[in-house]
Amino acid sequence: MSAIGESPRILIVEDDENLRVGLQDNLEEQGYTVAAVADAATARTLLKDQGGERRFELIILDIMLPDTDGYRFCEELRAQGEHARILMLTARTLEQDIVRGFDAGADDYVAKPYRIAELLARVRALVRRAGDLRALGGAAFGDYRIDADSRVVRRLDESSVELTKTEFDLLAYFLRHGGRALHRQQILDAVWGEDVIVDERTVDNFVSSLKKKLHWSPDDPWRITTIRGVGYRFESDSAARNS
Repeated sequence: MSAIGESPRILIVEDDENLRVGLQDNLEEQGYTVAAVADAATARTLLKDQGGERRFELIILDIMLPDTDGYRFCEELRAQGEHARILMLTARTLEQDIVRGFDAGADDYVAKPYRIAELLARVRALVRRAGDLRALGGAAFGDYRIDADSRVVRRLDESSVELTKTEFDLLAYFLRHGGRALHRQQILDAVWGEDVIVDERTVDNFVSSLKKKLHWSPDDPWRITTIRGVGYRFESDSAARNS
């Protein structure tokens, strides 16, 4: 995580030297601190050495690498607990390839050849989402506390709640927008990404899963309330009394 006042840190993993150098130059012109490498092995070393205030907010990852493929490397990073946002660069635009990237743990993708303006916009959105999550810090809600840095939700007895990446992002989004009526499409755009084609009912499935894992019922002081024909509202009894 970058210290206050420092620019967000981005790691590029791209074996094409022209693309790698060009992308690094464009990102640095936007004020980001950028490290750029050509293979997964070098990226592993950089990621292993990062720590504290030096963590990367975003990894831009090419699918075709000389020592592995991006899908496998992305899965490896997520399995090791890497929390940086991951933006995949891919020349594969078939739906199954895109879905495979998200299943591997990617947050977004850009198809090659890409327009630099579009890619920079995607980068800004992902970095902003990472910053929004950090702003939560160690927010407490009911019998739980969310640790944004480690992406862990804990009970009062300090035991952790096993949430998927998307479930965690969904909970964090609700916490950041407590008391507001949130449309399903609005939730999809924020949590899954504006360019991801997902049925709105997907939100219902994930909300249901989140409620079960947190053992929430309509009578709890903190709860996710369904707004018929709209979406959901995350609210508490204390917030309702103070509104």
